[in-house]
Amino acid sequence: MRVLVAYASRHGATEGIAERIADTIRADGHAVDALKIPAPAADPNEYDAVVIGSSVYLGHWEKSASAYVHEHRDVLVGKPVWLFSSGPLGDEDLDEQGRDKRVAAEPSDLPELVEAVDPREHHVFFGGLDPKQLGVGTKLMRTLPAGRKLLPAGDFRNWAEIDEWSHGIAHMLGAP
Repeated sequence: MRVLVAYASRHGATEGIAERIADTIRADGHAVDALKIPAPAADPNEYDAVVIGSSVYLGHWEKSASAYVHEHRDVLVGKPVWLFSSGPLGDEDLDEQGRDKRVAAEPSDLPELVEAVDPREHHVFFGGLDPKQLGVGTKLMRTLPAGRKLLPAGDFRNWAEIDEWSHGIAHMLGAP
């Protein structure tokens, strides 16, 4: 099967997740393209299945990723679709209030995205933060102790978890 992994990534962590998903599904025998949104070449009509991912900032997917889902909803609803979000940072699974960070990091626009394309699954992955990739405002915020606590630097992506999820997608698509 031909699989599209379309993604929106602000600072590169989500791009790394998307590339890993594509590589894993490809290693399982499917033809896969990983394309950044917006990309004119990311036409879902040309694919049998689609994985769409976005970084999450302030509780929302990147605008380009949400727009992509809505723009192509008529095509996507007729295909197997998976969604993923990248966002939580840190080494702990629970936040200070004892909530699962993945649940707390689900984008507030997720119900709308799910309604639009009826995905097989949505998964939240931990992300990463390289302070060298940040804009001036975010760098200034990280100079404060609360900012560093809210936005810890590091790569918190769990590659084994990403691989497992990707193998699951390939398995659901069947043997090539």
